[in-house]
Amino acid sequence: MNLATRRLTVTGPAGTLEAAVNEPLDAAPRGVAVVCHPHPQHGGTMDNKVAQTLARAFVQLGWRAVRFNFRGVGASTGAWDAGQGEIDDALAVVADQRDAALPFALAGFSFGGYVASQAARRLADAGHAADRLVLVGPATQNFDVAPVPPGTLVIHGEADEVVPLSATLDWARPQHLPVVVVPGVGHFFHGQLSLLKSIVVGACGA
Repeated sequence: MNLATRRLTVTGPAGTLEAAVNEPLDAAPRGVAVVCHPHPQHGGTMDNKVAQTLARAFVQLGWRAVRFNFRGVGASTGAWDAGQGEIDDALAVVADQRDAALPFALAGFSFGGYVASQAARRLADAGHAADRLVLVGPATQNFDVAPVPPGTLVIHGEADEVVPLSATLDWARPQHLPVVVVPGVGHFFHGQLSLLKSIVVGACGA
């Protein structure tokens, strides 16, 4: 990212978790967003371009954005836990980075969308619901993406070759949840990251 990035480690349930923090340079942050990256076994890391785009969007809104590597990725210790321990990883980062005085958001791309949805549900059940939830290309075909609260921003590419749009619509339909469909765009939003950022900024800045 072209923004100043601060690296840190967070104590997680399986060891240390590598994290990166970006925040506005000219003012105190107006909120905190934790961003979850795509599938670790398919090359997903916190430096994934869509995860970085989500972080950029929140920084543009004046928020602190926190990305992190799930267990076993990069410098994070531990090993892949089939999507269960990864939820615990996200919750550990939230507990470490969330500021009770500021609004809080969870965001995730692909597998990270699944993790963010499940973490958001656990937080809500504990009485600590996120103020905003953003899911991009959530992995609705292969993982149990949790039901989400009204107002959740869900963005999906029309031509997604990894998670079919139909799978996300089938997940969203019983919830009466709108989905922002980006015409002609695939899973990784190649060539359309600026558009993705503008959608997030427009929706979350309202």
